[in-house]
Formats: sequence, structure tokens, C-alpha cells
Amino acid sequence: MSKKVVVLGEAREGALRNVSFEAIAAAKKVAGGGEIVGLLFGDSVQTLGEEMIKYGADRVVTVEHPHLKHYTSDGFGQAFMAVYEQEKPEAIVFGHTALGKDLSPKIASKLASGLISDVTSIEGEGDDAVFIRPIYSGKAFEKVKNKDGLLFISVRPNNIEPLAKDDSRSGDVSSVSVDIANLRSVISEVVRKSTEGVDLSEAKVVVAGGRGVKSAEGFAPLEELAQLLGGAVGASRGACDADYCDYSLQIGQTGKVVTPDLYIAAGISGAIQHMAGMSNSKVIVAINKDPEANIFKVADYGIVGDLFEVIPMMIEEIKKIKTN
Repeated sequence: MSKKVVVLGEAREGALRNVSFEAIAAAKKVAGGGEIVGLLFGDSVQTLGEEMIKYGADRVVTVEHPHLKHYTSDGFGQAFMAVYEQEKPEAIVFGHTALGKDLSPKIASKLASGLISDVTSIEGEGDDAVFIRPIYSGKAFEKVKNKDGLLFISVRPNNIEPLAKDDSRSGDVSSVSVDIANLRSVISEVVRKSTEGVDLSEAKVVVAGGRGVKSAEGFAPLEELAQLLGGAVGASRGACDADYCDYSLQIGQTGKVVTPDLYIAAGISGAIQHMAGMSNSKVIVAINKDPEANIFKVADYGIVGDLFEVIPMMIEEIKKIKTN
């Protein structure tokens, strides 16, 4: 049975996040040949609609309002429910991002719907689709199938391959007017500590430091390595608690969950809370002076040594490769 599927796209600083395209790919798997409708909310998102179509959406519905410039669950919730009532889809796909994790339970509650969150892969298609998601802090996986009613899923970033971009695709980008009112809070301004570099949750390469980095200055070689590899810098909670870096870099059960192609853990012992946020990385390289460190249990490659000797050697080798 074919389904109409709505996909909530996410924009940041005037561009669509990659998880938007991954969500479209997931929607294609469950649609069974049905229509994929992209949704975009903001104060200036009309021009981004065509990008979603090129990545697989059949058409896009936008809601623009000054109160949607910055995300609030009230504002986005009102916008979503207005479009939902208009479209009446059989399935919904969000990204399992900070926004998606906050908004999806609220929408599911309003719709009296189930929610399959943090999906990392999909087996089968259409009504036969089975959704794989981690449980017990990533120590096990469960397979879930939607048997009846509305299908509502959120997909973990960096796990489902987006469809190839097709510049020849075309579709309608329409606008819906929604009165965003009675907000309990309004965000007037967002001040970011850093706006440069790769988004940690979507990075293909992550170089993370732990207490073994010893200081804020100790993150400098990690930042250089990450820049050379086109990746992002992360940290364990221990490094954040020690004020070596900001909590926005924290990876783990109470921080960000990342699944890059390459994860380099430098000076990280491997507490279970940290590994819950990175153990699904495709390739894990651990650098630690302690050969008994827990991180080596999940590492594909382990280097027993001082990170302040190993990281500079890696930097030099990568520079040689790049210059040749």
C-alpha cells in the first residue's frame, strides 16, 4: 500500500542540513511508491524547497513566520499541526536531531500516535519495512515494525544514505499561512560560541579528546588533525567537566550521538556513557597510554602511546599525503 509521507526538513544558517536529505531517503523506503512531501518552517525558507525536491521530495510545503526564525516547540508544533491537518499523511519522518528529539514526542502525543525514534537503518520497504534502533545505550538493537495506524519515525543523522541529487527533478513549492500565536516563549536572538567548522552531529570524521588531553591547550593538535581530515572536534564528558572545552562538544549518553565514518578517540578511557554516543561509528581508532583502557574494546584500531606524540605524527603523515 502506497503512503503519503511528510518529511520535516531542517535549515541552519540559510542552508539545509544533510539529515533532511537522509530523512527523504528513509521516506522513500516506507512510501511504497507514494508521495513524499517536504516541510520547511522558518522566516525565509521558500528558496530551499527546490533543494529538497532535487534530493527526492515530490513537492514541498513551507510555513514562513517571524516567530519561526528560531526553533521553539510551540511555534514549530503549531506550524506542523496546521500542515498535517491539510495533508493528512499516512507517515511522518523527522531527523533524530536536537530539534527532532524535542518536537517529535510532542507531535506524537497530539496525534495519539506511536513513535519509532532514533532509527539507524531500515530493512524492507513499504508496509514490510522493519526499523532498526539501538537500545540499552547502544549495547543492543531492536527491530520494530509498525502494524497499524500512523507511521512516525525519526532517523539518526549520518546513518541512512541520501538519494543522489538529481538537478532535473522539479516539483511544486507552495506556502501555507499559519497564525503562530499564544507562544509561551519567543527566542529573539541566538548567540553561538562558534559558527565555524563542520557540524559535529553530521561530521564524517570526528577527532575526540578526553581527560588525557590534560588542558584546553591540549585540544589544539586535535583541532589541527580534524581540520586536515575535514572533520569536527568532540570531547568526552570528563574533558568538558575539567573545563578543557565547551559542553557543546560533549559526545555520549548525555551529549551528542555521532556515527561518523572515522572516529579518533584521543586520551579517552572509554566510559560506557561515552561509548553510547560513538560506538556505532564505522571505524574507530583509539589512542591511549593505558593498554587496558576500555575504549580498546570497541576500537577497530588501537594505538598504545602518548597522544601528544601520536597525533603530531599523524598530522605530519597526512600533510605528506596531501602534498603528494
